[in-house]
Amino acid sequence: MKTVELSKAYNPKDFEDAVYESWKKNELFKPEDTDNGKPPFVIVIPPPNVTGVLHMGHGLNNSLQDILIRFYRMMGNPTLWLPGTDHAGIATQNVVDRQLKAKGIDRHEIGRERFLEETWKVKENHHTIIKSQLEKIGASCDWSRERFTLDEGLSKAVREVFVSLYEKGLIYKGNYLVNWCSSCGTALADDEVEHREVPAKLYKVHYPYADGSGFIEIATTRPETMLGDTAVAVNPEDDRYKGLVGKKVILPIADREIPIIADSYVSMEFGTGMVKITPAHDPNDYEIAERHNLPKINILNPDGTLNNDVPEKYRNMDVVSARKRIVEELESLGLFIGSEKHTHQVGHCYRCNTVIEPYLSDQWFVRMKSMADKALKALEDDDIRFYPKRWENTYIHWLKNIRDWCISRQLWWGHRIPVWYCRDCGETIVSREEVTQCSKCGSSNLHQEEDVLDTWFSSWLWPFSTLGWPEETEDLKEFFPTTTLVTGYDIIFFWVARMIMASLEFMDQVPFRDIYITGLVRDKQGQKMSKSLGNGIDPLDVVDKYGADAMKFTLCFLSNQGQDVLIDMNTFNLGSKFANKIWNAARYILMNLEGRELLSKEELKLNDFDNWIYHQLNEAAGKVEESIKLYKFNIAGQAVYEYFWNDFCDWYLELTKGSLQGEDVDEKNRAITVLLDILQKSLRLLHPFVPFISEEIYQKMPNTEGFLITADYPAWNESCQNKVLAENMAAFQDVIKAVRTLRSEFTIQPEKKVPVGIRMNTSFNAKDFFLKHQAQIKKFMRAEPLSVGFEIKDISGSVPAPGLGYEAFVYIRDMIDIPSEIQKLKKEYDKLAKQLAGVEKKLANEKFLKNAPEEVIEKENGKKREFSERIEKVKKYLADLKK
Repeated sequence: MKTVELSKAYNPKDFEDAVYESWKKNELFKPEDTDNGKPPFVIVIPPPNVTGVLHMGHGLNNSLQDILIRFYRMMGNPTLWLPGTDHAGIATQNVVDRQLKAKGIDRHEIGRERFLEETWKVKENHHTIIKSQLEKIGASCDWSRERFTLDEGLSKAVREVFVSLYEKGLIYKGNYLVNWCSSCGTALADDEVEHREVPAKLYKVHYPYADGSGFIEIATTRPETMLGDTAVAVNPEDDRYKGLVGKKVILPIADREIPIIADSYVSMEFGTGMVKITPAHDPNDYEIAERHNLPKINILNPDGTLNNDVPEKYRNMDVVSARKRIVEELESLGLFIGSEKHTHQVGHCYRCNTVIEPYLSDQWFVRMKSMADKALKALEDDDIRFYPKRWENTYIHWLKNIRDWCISRQLWWGHRIPVWYCRDCGETIVSREEVTQCSKCGSSNLHQEEDVLDTWFSSWLWPFSTLGWPEETEDLKEFFPTTTLVTGYDIIFFWVARMIMASLEFMDQVPFRDIYITGLVRDKQGQKMSKSLGNGIDPLDVVDKYGADAMKFTLCFLSNQGQDVLIDMNTFNLGSKFANKIWNAARYILMNLEGRELLSKEELKLNDFDNWIYHQLNEAAGKVEESIKLYKFNIAGQAVYEYFWNDFCDWYLELTKGSLQGEDVDEKNRAITVLLDILQKSLRLLHPFVPFISEEIYQKMPNTEGFLITADYPAWNESCQNKVLAENMAAFQDVIKAVRTLRSEFTIQPEKKVPVGIRMNTSFNAKDFFLKHQAQIKKFMRAEPLSVGFEIKDISGSVPAPGLGYEAFVYIRDMIDIPSEIQKLKKEYDKLAKQLAGVEKKLANEKFLKNAPEEVIEKENGKKREFSERIEKVKKYLADLKK
């Protein structure tokens, strides 16, 4: 064989793009062998917003999905990772609105059709960016099956679902109170409102009795809404006000009479115990109005200004300005009592952060209760599982407290609601197909509903609409239900629960079995990454600096199930160093091919160290498979890291150097044959975690064929187990590490050889192994001379390094300045004792234990163990030197 050249320095830019293109060109992302008897493994990608840009949260999510997909593809399962993007109604319309406004164009001036043309252009541009980003990070999606929530097939599915639910009586239209974003100009579902505490004021106001006999006192955080009051309510059990129920008061400024009513909702402790009722602008007031048949007066325009149902001087005024003016007018009328600081929860738009206004309007809704009950039963019946399990609580809580879903949005970009109204007879027609004639009177004078459907109304169909439903496609038969969903906790109710409800309603089965909830990506200080904090990391910046493999491996290695991932840019050094280690190990092996001949299986004889590395590879493969199936990504990543870096590189490669560098040609051929076999099997093990570098090296090896991406994964094999050998090798490593550590502690130069004696117990299990491999022990310890036996006659001048079943004596006392070493160790002991005391004090602090994140507490416990172990070792060294 000839030497295979790998470039001296590992540089992912040299090959990552080319490797990805070769996978695409050969259509290796498509599912194969669908009739091989193995169940398909299917993931539908959580579709990113088409106008968004991938952030590190996407980087984590897609990296973990890719690891799963590559693993199961190599395990022989017909594997499909179905990609796509979401039209993201509100977000996309906002992007296009801003772009048009920058050009001095108002969308209302150009009209709906022109606006949609512009939006499709923006969509195409951003979609290209998102797809290229996913390709850059190595996502092995089947791009031939890519979908978009507004494509023809998904649009058909949306219509089918809307009409079907309408026919079942589960979709209805009504004049109800909704969450209104005046900036986006649309209603929002309850789940799209983010509530947070804000500082405000509690204003106290007098309302005069209609008969002129005095005043009542009410308290409100929103005095401008009093213009829409239709009653004042008290608790029927409140003795202070029982005599007032039924009386009338004058609503200041609006100058209307409104009644005092009794309702048990009112808290006797809050404010004065008297509550103004504004049904069109408060959900609780709306419910009270329903119970008492009160009128509902909407005082707002869609843009958030006051409308024509308020006194003329307040019309078209924004809420903040109106609030200030009303307080001033109340003061001038002598009806304003005062105000005090008050903190309360206020809803904000999840997209633009505008304060949400409760707003009475005509909207379309879905009745959710019956579907929610089915989704709860699916969890009870163990049809779905959450990883980590604790997220079941979020799922259960939302479903048990579910409200009807407001699905209409006052936008132009989205699925237009398939409802037509006849202008002549007033008939409402709900149809799967375009309607041109009234089904009641035959008129063609029709107009379609202006509103579009909530973006999530198409997304909740994603697991089956992407596979061709409502058509009975081959993909739908083959790949539904899907297998696993990987997503973030923040859309458990937005998306996860709704997909389960939709699938149970229309497919009679759950859309996936496993739901893996990723942690959040945070900075090193534990803060969530965001644009406002400026602490975000662009995945493409990571790829540019370190490579896609380094990013994927690092994120996997740190993905401890149920915990957030804390990173900064330097964190990705971990993956980069690992990739570099792989490159250098492969380069070393491939540089030693010159003149070598590969032996056949029949000719090949394995030594103890060969059998040990096969055992370790087998153990790593078993641990990876077990961990991947339980979504314990960090354990899988650590397993391949420990195997390749420690077992293969630090031990096995070093142990084979004597064979490769010796004069025995037959031994060289034997050693290189084993090394090449182990390397190609190791690359198979590594591929899901570092796909680019593993494929690049695999393609250059003389003992491989085809593509690594579709090669078999090294499945655990009981016949490769050799526990006795593994235990012997562990003892072999322990004694070498003990001596090396001791040499390091006393600053013995690496090139200097020291006498070592190893005294074994007669019951020591590895005694024969030690005796057999004295030459390797001697070489690794840099020992001269080395004696191994059951008796060591003279241990004077040595420092002992005890182990389990043996004791190593390292004769270094004559090589060191003992008083100086004792002084150095005493200083280290004092330093360690101080550090240990500080950690123990922190861990004894109940406030710290209660408030600190779990990973911070574990880090401190780790320090405690480390300091304690080190102290014990230093004490032993001191005792030995003082003998």
